Amino acid sequence: MIFDPFYLAVMGLGALLSFGASWLTKRRFRKYSQLATRSGLTGAEIARAILHDNGISDVRVEAVAGTLSDHYDPTTRTLRLSEPVYGGRSMAAFGVAAHEVGHAIQHARGYAMLRFRSAWVPVASTGSRISIFVILAAFFMGGVTTALGESLAWVGIGLFATTTVFTLATLPVEFDASRRALQCLDGRYVTAEEHDGARKVLSAAAMTYVAAFAASLMTLLYWAMRLGLLGGRRS
Repeated sequence: MIFDPFYLAVMGLGALLSFGASWLTKRRFRKYSQLATRSGLTGAEIARAILHDNGISDVRVEAVAGTLSDHYDPTTRTLRLSEPVYGGRSMAAFGVAAHEVGHAIQHARGYAMLRFRSAWVPVASTGSRISIFVILAAFFMGGVTTALGESLAWVGIGLFATTTVFTLATLPVEFDASRRALQCLDGRYVTAEEHDGARKVLSAAAMTYVAAFAASLMTLLYWAMRLGLLGGRRS
């Protein structure tokens, strides 16, 4: 337990996937941030225009510090764009701003997966905080070799699974937001080349969510095997 090469391999692979996806996202964002759009609109202006096109008038668009810190807050109906996106006039700024508006459109339309993910946040938060303690307790109780250990193992794995479910539910939400964003941009606000640039930025960003799900799933399977719930107990 103190030194498990298999655990290090799982954690290392998860970290590698996350690093690779993050690196690709930042690389593409930097690249397409250098390419100005024909319209000359800023990310904030394109966000407000798309909101208006979709009949959404109760969402505020604000600047937030940082880079790639963009997000939509459904509790306050606020779309917060990082400074390079808020005032940027590039393909990258257009893509990221439109993506966040995609979440606002999901909220306005009652998109089921967004509602589920929002409702699941406190469940996943609780599960992520206490699952490791229950899993470790199950391990030291012998896992499936004892009745108490097996019970704790199932509880611990169930708690950890709440975070895996969250990362899984995030995938359709993010992919759908990008789909809506590109549809809103297509033809009216961007040229074909600009549309392609925005698509590449969003595709790279989507990989960060895929990597997060893969890392969470691998960790879940590792603990299930380590405790003997899957494939027999490892010594």
